[in-house]
Amino acid sequence: MTPLSIALWIILIIWVAYLVWNYIRVRRAATFLNSDDFEVKMQGAQLIDIRDTGSFRKSHILRARNLPAPGFAQSISALRKDKPVLLYDATRGTELPKVITILKKAGFKDIYVLKDGFDYWKGKVKTGK
Repeated sequence: MTPLSIALWIILIIWVAYLVWNYIRVRRAATFLNSDDFEVKMQGAQLIDIRDTGSFRKSHILRARNLPAPGFAQSISALRKDKPVLLYDATRGTELPKVITILKKAGFKDIYVLKDGFDYWKGKVKTGK
């Protein structure tokens, strides 16, 4: 093996290890629910859509609030720690782990995620114009 191929293998192994670590960390911090269980949990919880504002305006789960992922850290004060937080993205996008980490670091304990994202939601939605 050449030094270049060894270096590439090391980079690949580090990258895969990071992905596995991130997956485990997110799974420990939040509970992933299918559509039916998510809908049951919605009673008395804070329902947060982390998609961009345009997607939210087109269609979103009924009673959801839009706190887009890019500015989520600045919006966290709008959430209550004593109520469960239910999150959803489009189809489990790349922003979800960041938002879960922000919530966990801020002391939120009851974090739930719509397993396959809004694209597979079966419940009621509100559509915009």
